[in-house]
Amino acid sequence: MNKRYMVRLTTGERKVLKEIATKGKAAAYKIKHAHILLNADAAGPNLKDETIAQVLHCHNNTIRNVRQRFVEEGFEVALEHKRRTTPPVERIIDGEKEARLIALSCRQPPEGYTRWTLQLLADKLVELKIVKAISYRTVGRTLKKNELKPHRHKYWVIPPEQDADFVAHMEDILDLYQRPYDAKRPMVCMDEKPVQLIKETRCPLPLKSGEVPRYDYEYERNGTAVNFIFSAPLVGWRKIKVRKQRTKKDWAEEMKEVLAIDFPEAEKVIVVCDNLNTHNIGSFYEAFEPAEARRLVKRLEIHYTPKHGSWLNIAEIEVSILSRECLDRRIPDIETLSRETRSWERQRNAIKKPVDWRFKTEDARIKLKRLYPQF
Repeated sequence: MNKRYMVRLTTGERKVLKEIATKGKAAAYKIKHAHILLNADAAGPNLKDETIAQVLHCHNNTIRNVRQRFVEEGFEVALEHKRRTTPPVERIIDGEKEARLIALSCRQPPEGYTRWTLQLLADKLVELKIVKAISYRTVGRTLKKNELKPHRHKYWVIPPEQDADFVAHMEDILDLYQRPYDAKRPMVCMDEKPVQLIKETRCPLPLKSGEVPRYDYEYERNGTAVNFIFSAPLVGWRKIKVRKQRTKKDWAEEMKEVLAIDFPEAEKVIVVCDNLNTHNIGSFYEAFEPAEARRLVKRLEIHYTPKHGSWLNIAEIEVSILSRECLDRRIPDIETLSRETRSWERQRNAIKKPVDWRFKTEDARIKLKRLYPQF
């Protein structure tokens, strides 16, 4: 192929190519073509296509095409892009049509459907006579370019806008997270994670080379349990306690254990929790004698996250990690659940992984401005 399309440059052509290649003022593709012609010149260095392609980081076909255009169409043509032999394909959806597709994907799906699918959108575009015909793949590429995914949705805790009560509780929690650690007044975040206990009806097939372990789709429901999760984020400590239910008495007994066993030397324990009806000082009076209840309450300082703002509770970070690393499987009974969560707790506490909370009140007043009352 090199013998068929031999490049023989004149002195003038070689001078022009060297100016293009060295000055760097021409388009990138033209500079590359100049280097190709200079390296392929029969008068020297006359390199092979493979060598030129390796040096210039391009494909062999590029070298061949430049050679061919130089021989068949001349010096000027070889420096330019290859001419298009067929007219460009007209885009099916662009401009106004693309805007109408985006608007359509943001609307409610048709009756009887949970969400828009790519095929539904393609059919709707034809039905509305926006296009004559279109593939769902074309719809998908257009939406991907615009970073839209109408076929997906996510449940989210949406806080109310311009809610003074919400921002008051939020700023209270955020200011609390900025306090330095105080052994006499440690901060403990708590949350609860319900779990469904599930038994296997058949023994799973063991793991084999090239296969994943196989579990039967049938299972036996064996009741429920609740994980009480306590976390001291500044010292990298957490505790998991499993109970059958989460009544006021259960919460009060767990809080008593935190005060008496986990932080016996603390003058007062600062607790961050959500607004469940069990999380109040009245629970202590339902679980203990008045004198004991009052003694425990005096050692507590409770701060509540705002309603629809449970994401402000650092304990939810531990809940998320616990769910992924420990609870994401079938657990048959409370005994197994307690054993597994204790093992997970020991390993997490061994590394003493703290939580680096960086979201501050100043950030909230900027990023969550819509939640604040407007004056």
